[in-house]
Amino acid sequence: MELRHLRYLLAVVDHGNFTRAAETLHISQPTLSQQIKQLERSLGAPLLDRSGRRVRLTDAGAAYTHHARLALLDLDAAERAVHDVQDLSRGRLRIATTPTFTNYLVGPLVHRFRSAYPGIALIVRETTQDRIEADLLADRVDLGIAFAGSHTAGIERTAMFTEELGLVVGEHHRLATVAPPLPVDRLAGEPLGLLTGDFATRLHIDGYFAECGIVPRIAVEANSVSALLEVVGLGSLATVLPDAIARDRPGLRPVTLTPPLPTRTVELLRRGTAYHSAAARAFAAVAQESG
Repeated sequence: MELRHLRYLLAVVDHGNFTRAAETLHISQPTLSQQIKQLERSLGAPLLDRSGRRVRLTDAGAAYTHHARLALLDLDAAERAVHDVQDLSRGRLRIATTPTFTNYLVGPLVHRFRSAYPGIALIVRETTQDRIEADLLADRVDLGIAFAGSHTAGIERTAMFTEELGLVVGEHHRLATVAPPLPVDRLAGEPLGLLTGDFATRLHIDGYFAECGIVPRIAVEANSVSALLEVVGLGSLATVLPDAIARDRPGLRPVTLTPPLPTRTVELLRRGTAYHSAAARAFAAVAQESG
């Protein structure tokens, strides 16, 4: 058995048939089929059920592929460990972050890290919190930036800082000149622009309004923080966003609410059993200093 046998088997499983797997692997279908049969002979058990239109795992195959995936993850980590340069003169780091951080945290953080370690290539991906954890466990990213809460088993987290949310309006909005603090019940009937429900921030906001007994009038929903800020800046809508996003942004005004929105903790996430490169450790240190 060789490593290629494992990669070939997983390709067939992931694609569901030999044709697409062979195309992905850039080998012929007969060659792929022969290699899988060779693997099955060496193990003494059939791994694939070829009787249907879609190739499926046998019970033995399901047990074997589980361990095969884990083995390949460990081998990939071993390769990175070998090539990891401790002086950080070169390397690569994969980071995933939830969308709201893109607008105020990621830019300065990446800039500070790049200033200190210009030889490290950074790959930054914006995605949802549950996808960050799945990608960490599958070794598709090295570090994640997300919110505190219940996490998937195997995820380690380190607190970075506390984020505050607040009401934000355009400088010409009628609430921009109201003496603080503004009672939250004044927002009943006020047209709001909010992030869509796939944002962790929106779930936090919805929980706050529900606890206050307020049914918000949602006039606009957007899956882009930048688009929402543009609309709010024109003056007809109010929104709720992290204070750091609106702070010192031209044309926007924060409005203090009572009761205040609850704070939440921002965390740096990583897979507990993963190899943590020198670049990952350095980025974690920079992130901690930024908090």
